[in-house]
Amino acid sequence: MDLIQKVRDTISKFNMIFRNDIILIALSGGADSVCLLKVLSELKDEFELKLNSLYIDHGLRPDEIPLEIEFCSRLSESLKIPFMIRKVDVLGYSKGEKMTKQQAARELRYMVFNEVAFEIKADKIALGHTADDQAETLLLRLIRGSGSLGLAGIPPVRQKIIRPLIEIERKDIEAFLDENNIAFVVDSSNLLDRYIRNKVRNFLIPEIKKINPSIVNTLQKTSEIFRDEERYFEVMVTKTMMKMISRKTDNHIELFLTPFEVIDTVLMRRVLRRAIDATRGLRGINFIHIEDIISLIKKGKAGDRLYLPNNIRVIKGYSILTITCQQPNKLDTYTLYEPKSIYLKEASLTLSCKVIDIKGIDKEVASKKVAYLDADKINFPLKIRSRKEGDYFYPFGLGKRKKLQDFFVDEKIPRDERDIVPLLINDNGDILWVSGYRIDDRYKINKDTKRVLKCTIDY
Repeated sequence: MDLIQKVRDTISKFNMIFRNDIILIALSGGADSVCLLKVLSELKDEFELKLNSLYIDHGLRPDEIPLEIEFCSRLSESLKIPFMIRKVDVLGYSKGEKMTKQQAARELRYMVFNEVAFEIKADKIALGHTADDQAETLLLRLIRGSGSLGLAGIPPVRQKIIRPLIEIERKDIEAFLDENNIAFVVDSSNLLDRYIRNKVRNFLIPEIKKINPSIVNTLQKTSEIFRDEERYFEVMVTKTMMKMISRKTDNHIELFLTPFEVIDTVLMRRVLRRAIDATRGLRGINFIHIEDIISLIKKGKAGDRLYLPNNIRVIKGYSILTITCQQPNKLDTYTLYEPKSIYLKEASLTLSCKVIDIKGIDKEVASKKVAYLDADKINFPLKIRSRKEGDYFYPFGLGKRKKLQDFFVDEKIPRDERDIVPLLINDNGDILWVSGYRIDDRYKINKDTKRVLKCTIDY
């Protein structure tokens, strides 16, 4: 079977292309992308396609890039396909995002693919990944450690992305180009042994072929099996999630905890990955983080939480597991000109103050929600605000000064809740009450107190 028919079969098998599609083709000048461009140009009339090609200049090989651009431009022109160039700053992005050059280049490529596709109203973005790329990816993920999701490899279709050559081996591509006298360029970075993918490509796979000459085809079929299983699991995860979601926004999701008691760990891991992906994305999240969340669910107490990469927080409540990347609330500054009640919307509570006679507290007991202060040592207006750097007070019963930050740590107040703890501030700047926790020892009532400022918080 000739190569074009194999590609036609792949397109049909995965429903990659429809009649009248506008397709953006990633063109680097290498054998795979050149083959992709040529094959799609051969299928252009059959599917009534509108083709465009795009070269992305990563700025990493300045001596080679001009020649590659000229080659890609001439090739596209010979096939009557509009050609575009976009440049990205891989080194700057890599440094700014603290990632490898390879990771940065990949992220930037996909950003540009989507941007240009939007500009030209492309229905599909065609990439030149081959069966060899699939085999290399499986081996890389196996070496690094991966579950079945990772071993499902490169998807033939993902949203607008299509990979028409994903079932074609590189040797067949090179034979096709040779038979048709089609030139291509060689990216020198593909020859460098310092990249692990090149080691797999140039050393590991040739050794495995001595045992199994059809290893590329074998691994390509293996990835297909894993993809089929992943599709089944995805259906299971979707059904499970529908029963578990209590509330959801773009960056915040709440799941009922009870179903986790009966879910198998295999499904639980997938549900958690899906939930995290729905809030911020899985960048930086690995197997250990998922296992930590499972441990939190099974062994943690209400109020326990985890702080994960990408500013993701996981909080266990009494009946709800919250996964969020929302910025924590910060209390605004309020002024009490006289004893009264005031609602603090950021903390969702009401703080009330009133002056009572010392005799009025004979039968009342201070608690986390109620504080008694010597009213004659306090001058209105009072401020209510969140913490500031350098804050300190004299915690009741301690007998000495303490930094508020250290107090929060000792009280095990979660760091994403510290900015909504109301601080009641005297007119001289002293903290009178860390609301819900401790009064300042200097303002406690004693035997000489005549008037009391009673402060309460109500949720």
